[in-house]
Amino acid sequence: MNALVRLLSFFALCLAGGVALAAEEIKPPSEETPYVQTPQPVVDAMLSLAGVRATDFLIDLGSGDGRIVVTAATRFGVRGFGVDYDPRLVKLATENAKKAGVDDRVRFVQEDLFKTDLHQATVITMYLLPEYNLNLRGRFLQQLRPGTRIVSHDYGMGEWQPDLSIDVPAPGKPVGLRQESKVLFWIVPAHFGGKWRMRVPSGGTWKDAVIDIDQRFQEFSGKVEMGGKSIELERPFLRGDYVSFRFQNGKSMVRFQGKVKEGRIVGQAATEDGKEYRWRALRLGAGS
Repeated sequence: MNALVRLLSFFALCLAGGVALAAEEIKPPSEETPYVQTPQPVVDAMLSLAGVRATDFLIDLGSGDGRIVVTAATRFGVRGFGVDYDPRLVKLATENAKKAGVDDRVRFVQEDLFKTDLHQATVITMYLLPEYNLNLRGRFLQQLRPGTRIVSHDYGMGEWQPDLSIDVPAPGKPVGLRQESKVLFWIVPAHFGGKWRMRVPSGGTWKDAVIDIDQRFQEFSGKVEMGGKSIELERPFLRGDYVSFRFQNGKSMVRFQGKVKEGRIVGQAATEDGKEYRWRALRLGAGS
């Protein structure tokens, strides 16, 4: 496909992207996506928003000339790799890593990004078209560990709203009417939905209870079934594997916080009289 046709295809897909996102229609992506460089100020903003540090492993999907991975390795000492379908771009990115002196920390591979193993990542970066993001969304939620950070240039992931988005000046950006980019940021949430068995501190004793959680990405709501009553959770919060909520137990408000891991939540419960207790919940059906 020549450069002009690819660029025109890019604009057409951009215009169509809003409709596809609104309807949540996940269409199979085409074999090629146009290559458009991410301006360096946007690269810097993406890495800053993700809070990249030396202990991270970064995977860049649609890595182009490798500038995101190379910048991360040069400035922060991260390890990682980039994926692209175009062997010429993979070769160019590899050469750029060698020139920057970071080829011992990063690599670039020609691969179908929908088949890339993502488990190792602590940070994912991407500049892909909307239908690619939607197709990848399920793999992100299934393969990535809670707390993994995802940063996208310009495009979202449909109903999975970003935890944060910012606008960044992008001088020299070859597409769009404004010399500006949007950077969107997500933290992968733990799988928290379902029913959990727990005990609740109540007036010096403990009461058996079940919480029923309805989760939609990083948002959730729920009820506590206790003593024949159904009580709504208040102030629900989920960030990575950290969860907190509270509910009214008679005249007292009880607050809970903890970490979700392998069918259990372990943390602390606090009552209004200032007492704190060790607390845990077990997913119904999970081992004790």
